[in-house]
Amino acid sequence: MSHVVVAPDKFKGTLTATAVARHVAAGLARVRPELAVVQAPVADGGDGTVDAAEAAGYRRVEIGVRGPTGQPVTASFALLDETAVVESAQACGLTRLPGGRPAPLTATSRGAGELIVAAIRMRAKRIVLGLGGVACTDGGAGLVTALGGRLLDASGAELPPGGAALARLDRIDVRRLRDLAGAEVIAATDVDNPLLGPHGAAAVYGPQKGASPADVALLEQGLARWADVAEESFGFARRDEPGAGAAGGLGFAVLGFLGATTQPGIELMLDLLSFAGHLPGARLVITGEGALDEQTLHGKAPAGVARAAAAASPDLPVVAVSGVCSLSPGQLRSAGIARAYALTDIEPDLTRCREQAGPLLEDLAERVARDWLVP
Repeated sequence: MSHVVVAPDKFKGTLTATAVARHVAAGLARVRPELAVVQAPVADGGDGTVDAAEAAGYRRVEIGVRGPTGQPVTASFALLDETAVVESAQACGLTRLPGGRPAPLTATSRGAGELIVAAIRMRAKRIVLGLGGVACTDGGAGLVTALGGRLLDASGAELPPGGAALARLDRIDVRRLRDLAGAEVIAATDVDNPLLGPHGAAAVYGPQKGASPADVALLEQGLARWADVAEESFGFARRDEPGAGAAGGLGFAVLGFLGATTQPGIELMLDLLSFAGHLPGARLVITGEGALDEQTLHGKAPAGVARAAAAASPDLPVVAVSGVCSLSPGQLRSAGIARAYALTDIEPDLTRCREQAGPLLEDLAERVARDWLVP
């Protein structure tokens, strides 16, 4: 019997990917109650990555780590056999800022390093690190301190956390740096920004984290000093590599200090979640995210799902659900998406769309079922 695969990303700030899949399945069941529906929520390495891994059968592990401002938070990673899925936003994400108050100059990536250490202690041999959604612009310096490194100024005093303090960096003491040579680290990211310059971590993403123009200049200075000292001391040159500027420069640290490789987030996650295994015998794939826009066309989850479906079964139709959609039919087709269904199609009030996203999504899924699944 044929089935439908429901593989959405989250509706950011409104519904998790798991909740989106559940509501879509409920709406489909109103029209075709006998139809088998495979719920396969996905993520691209940012917020929701651990949730998607858990839905695919990974075990969630919760531990206490330091959040972006140094305060303790409870964060999770996902574990299956010897593979750990670590979501940097779990530890140092924007949603972890106390009271939502930005801390662009002092936020740290230390908690992401603490998650990696915890995964290694649980015998993980492969670390998939999702980069994205973080509050810090410290070049991964906090992660290095979590692994045992000490960042010292000219007087030998340890630097405080955050990207701004890195301008005073004199040397890195690595006598107690944890050796992760036995672990493979793969960074999941959809951005190709270098660490520095007009397309770098501070200039592009700093303002999104609350940095003023003056703050961006301070962060750029700190990141440049961090790169100079790190590369000269340890003999690597990673500042200009695509993805070095991801997650506030966290990409630079994992590339340089952990020898990580990078892979497009959605492609990596679809592989980890065994997405292709759901496609044989399917008659429709439904994907989606909160906003279908220009960013969707550049490696976001719905486009990745559509590519994976086309590779497995070229004639398998893919449709998308979203909160809003600003893409033309031609743009959707270029991404492999036959049609998009947006909540604003049935409820123009954006506030109500957010407040009633679940029920409205079920109504929208009814439309999908009547258009694509009625015999």
